[in-house]
Amino acid sequence: ALGDLRATLGFSPTHLSLYQLTIEPNTAFAANPPVLPDEEVLWNIRCAVQDLAGQAGFEQYEVSAFARPGQRCRHNLNYWEFGDYIGIGAGAHSKITDGRRIWRCAREKHPRRYIETAFAEKHPPQFQSVSGSALSFEFALNALRLKEGFTVALFEQRTGLSWDGLSSTIAEAQERGLLKVSTHRVCATPLGYRFLDDLVELFLPVSA
Repeated sequence: ALGDLRATLGFSPTHLSLYQLTIEPNTAFAANPPVLPDEEVLWNIRCAVQDLAGQAGFEQYEVSAFARPGQRCRHNLNYWEFGDYIGIGAGAHSKITDGRRIWRCAREKHPRRYIETAFAEKHPPQFQSVSGSALSFEFALNALRLKEGFTVALFEQRTGLSWDGLSSTIAEAQERGLLKVSTHRVCATPLGYRFLDDLVELFLPVSA
């Protein structure tokens, strides 16, 4: 991993997106899965990558994103800040806010089936409404990936929910040392950033 990063830095990039390998279904890796490092090794790799990127002048501003000053990816920031977007093509996802309602849509993944149905009136895109506690979870799933977290004002603007409605969740996250809440900003603590999945799970709807 460090060798790959050193080679990449040799091209003088301004932005880095560094992800762990994800084994997707219906792929060669799924049919013949490689031996993957355990969690402790993965954490050590991640720390080493962060150190090397930092030494090269990159700032980590999201779980998998590093940028030189002024070079953060505005396109992806829109996702992480729970903004709206329209997805076009096979497997594309969309998120649209209509007044106080938020809608999501996922298109057919398989390219052939997508082409067959994309322009057929009997197969229009199916939008599903996201509401209530599911909104809190989706917002946290995205916004807590940001190193600097988010503001309470952004949460209420993007979800239409009251921050006070999450008081018990916030209290538990703080008690476990996973979340830092200041006057204007909410973000994961260093411990919460390491165990981000555990932190985000606290925002899951009770019925989930």
